[in-house]
Amino acid sequence: MRPTLTPLAREADCAIATLATEIEDPLELLAPQVVKIALAIHPGETIGRALCFSRAAIPAGTGKHYHHVGMYTYRREALARYVHLPRGILEQRESLEQLRAIEAGMRIDAAVIQTEPLGVDTLADLDRARTLLAR
Repeated sequence: MRPTLTPLAREADCAIATLATEIEDPLELLAPQVVKIALAIHPGETIGRALCFSRAAIPAGTGKHYHHVGMYTYRREALARYVHLPRGILEQRESLEQLRAIEAGMRIDAAVIQTEPLGVDTLADLDRARTLLAR
């Protein structure tokens, strides 16, 4: 089963599924262009409940931190509901659309994957992508 579908198959209450990778680079933890997830995940598990998304380092303290990989799978009824929701307060503050769903009480679970896909969020990322494509 594909990682983005697994949370939906595992938890009937899960409305939206997404992906995460563990943050290993301390600079990534501090970078505002990297969206972090406060993920409630038990040791040894690969799926957890997303409690919050932020551009700041969350949660506080020691332990694993997770980078959000912006791919989603929705249950049909969840997507139909989501598209009609107004932008929430947290979404407006953070400029993160997934906070709209959380503010509306929708459950988002994340599957932790090992390989982070290449994201292009900054000019430095674009340069790196161009270098890789030129090879």
